[in-house]
Amino acid sequence: MSRVRMPADVEREDKILAGLTARQLVIIGVPGVGVWAAYSMLGHLVPPLAMVAVAVPVMGAAVAAALVQRDGLSLDRLLLAALRFARSPKRRASGASDPQPLPSWVQATTPPLPAPLTLPVHAISDDGVIDLAEHGCAVLVSCSTVSFALRTPAEQAGLVNGFASYLNSLNTPVQFLIRAESIRLDPLVDALDRAAPSLPHQALERAARDHADYLAELSQSRDLLRRQIVLVLTESGDVAHGAVTVRRRAEDAVRGLAAAASRAHVLTGGQVAAVLSSAADPVSRHAPPEGLTSPEAVITGPAHGREA
Repeated sequence: MSRVRMPADVEREDKILAGLTARQLVIIGVPGVGVWAAYSMLGHLVPPLAMVAVAVPVMGAAVAAALVQRDGLSLDRLLLAALRFARSPKRRASGASDPQPLPSWVQATTPPLPAPLTLPVHAISDDGVIDLAEHGCAVLVSCSTVSFALRTPAEQAGLVNGFASYLNSLNTPVQFLIRAESIRLDPLVDALDRAAPSLPHQALERAARDHADYLAELSQSRDLLRRQIVLVLTESGDVAHGAVTVRRRAEDAVRGLAAAASRAHVLTGGQVAAVLSSAADPVSRHAPPEGLTSPEAVITGPAHGREA
């Protein structure tokens, strides 16, 4: 039996020539052909230094756009995203205060201004049922991702059919919330450093410390993200009766998603509160930028040499 090395990123683009993808070759090749054509037509009219002064920035920008990446995206994709963002309409939030009324001679109406979001959550029970008052109740189900690219066509068809079976079984609307969260490796690095001296062999200790160093370097050189998928099930009407119904629907969803190879489980009260808090304030779970204190820190003045 022969072994084949498989890269970790199975969905990366194929290398066509000189370790470059077709997209990279186009980004570098088109300016290169343009520079060569300009030199062929104007080489006898323009000094060589002038051609070099023009060609170096152009080719440097093309190579940087093709090879340099930020958060897994090449510079050309980031530039397109920036252009789309700049061209998209925007509205400036000016707080929750009501706008000033228009003069009577102005025949126009003003749309409501953006305001701070007020969640309709009144209470969260220990078993994870969210009380939405007049809106009913809701339950959150955490779903794992599924590696689709590594499957054979028959397995992919089976996963699609399993997910389709769950969707076809629904008789009320549901919501799949997909969000990205930053990952901090500091707790894991600290745990490895603390556990390394107690390992039974020096080779294991060295391996643990090397792995801790690798994770520390990885967290400093990359913006690490994880994908979180949450299924939201709601039930209108009386909260006491709706809680039983929505819990039963959540358990059915766990069994239905298992056919699509997704490991799902119903979130408890504490886990629901953590998800809502993280979604409303995603930066609170992470360390503040260098030189800034966290929002919860108590800021005091200098002691001036006095003792309390």
